[in-house]
Amino acid sequence: MGRRRYALALLCVAGFMVILDAQIVLLALPSVTAGLGLSADGAQWVMSAYLLTFGGLLLLGGRTADLLGRRRVFMTGTLLFGLSSLLCGLAWTGSVLVAARAVQGVSAAVMAPSALSLLVSTFAEGPERNRALAVWSGSGGFGATAALLIGGPLTDVLGWRWVFFLNVPVALALLALTPALLSESRSAERARSYDPAGALTATAALVACVYAVVQAPTAGWLSVRTSGLLAAAVVLAALFLRAEAGSPAPLVPLSLLRARTVSGGNLVVFLLGASAFGMSYTLSRYGQGVLGYSPLLFGLCNVVMPLGAVVGSYAGQALVTRVGARPVAVGGLALVGTGSLLLSRIPVDGGFVRDLLPGLLLFGPGLGACAVAGSIAALTGVGARESGVASGINTAAFQIGGAFGVAVVTSVALSHTGGPGPAGLTAGYRAGFTACALLATAGLACATALLGASRRRGAVRAVAVTRRRVRS
Repeated sequence: MGRRRYALALLCVAGFMVILDAQIVLLALPSVTAGLGLSADGAQWVMSAYLLTFGGLLLLGGRTADLLGRRRVFMTGTLLFGLSSLLCGLAWTGSVLVAARAVQGVSAAVMAPSALSLLVSTFAEGPERNRALAVWSGSGGFGATAALLIGGPLTDVLGWRWVFFLNVPVALALLALTPALLSESRSAERARSYDPAGALTATAALVACVYAVVQAPTAGWLSVRTSGLLAAAVVLAALFLRAEAGSPAPLVPLSLLRARTVSGGNLVVFLLGASAFGMSYTLSRYGQGVLGYSPLLFGLCNVVMPLGAVVGSYAGQALVTRVGARPVAVGGLALVGTGSLLLSRIPVDGGFVRDLLPGLLLFGPGLGACAVAGSIAALTGVGARESGVASGINTAAFQIGGAFGVAVVTSVALSHTGGPGPAGLTAGYRAGFTACALLATAGLACATALLGASRRRGAVRAVAVTRRRVRS
């Protein structure tokens, strides 16, 4: 058990680094925009380039980990993540930074699902895995907290480039410790097919959909460009499903998606990610663009939300074990939606304690509890041979949801902005927070409808899976 604890700690550091990078870049985004002369759309693509490649290729990353070896793929992704972070820090133009962020997303798509798959294969389904997943989710909350605490001083004192350089020594430490703490594991399948057609069509469908949403405020929601891009996304998604149905070794086995807990859990996580990333992006723009907070002050003020997410993740895993995933997911999304609605009332001359703190106190615990409940539901009943791709789907759901949420909230905020001054910007940000509340409401409806298995049925299924693993 001692070695497994150290292995869990190492895997959580990897998850910590991925979340740290996403949040710390969000905090430094105004400084990056000013330093490289990016437009509003260009600044949004510093986030979206990472999220699109990360989310779009996570399924292929999980499949590759299953077939080539999870520890080997984890180390490869970690090495590439460190190198791409170095390139981001050295970027001399906005285009170079966006391209480097895309490469960084590819490396995270290789590293993250292999790490989660190693966790799933190490801990047996049930309370033991639930606790491990809570620690995993909690490490993400600590990463977000550290980003807020570290990102401000780094950006103010050393400059925005150091938010990327920070990843390099962490990646080197992970590479040094992994061979000693993690054992190699892989699927028992003999045929090694990676289904590139599935990966390409899935990624292309995602890019078309998000790009349509991003461009809609300027092109028009009913314009030929927007309609054409959305139609292309639908066609590509259909091609993806057809490719999976006819592939001898599909990227995503359709039988896995037919499981109600898997599809429902991932849909809930998708909408949670959309609300969470959309809220964080809007809050950063409002705090630094309207209220004039420095990166350091903004980070210190908003530590309350990720800390609340850590508390929510630990409370959530205990509640899931007792009452099941659906009540926890519904309660968490209710808190997220209510917190977003409180934030949608922000004034032009807002104050942190009066206008931001109440919403963040609700949003953080709701985010943590729902993330754990959705992940537990999505990974329940998944066999060892499919743990990599299932982990990839679950991680992809949150990251793709994040890309979609940032695009939707950006589009809504731009559509409702009344002018370049603080009053006009605040009107747009109010609409953005309202959009986050609507995304959370949609997630709540999905959780209510799809996560209907009772605790007893889930426990019986967990025992059956455990017995099959023992016999194998």
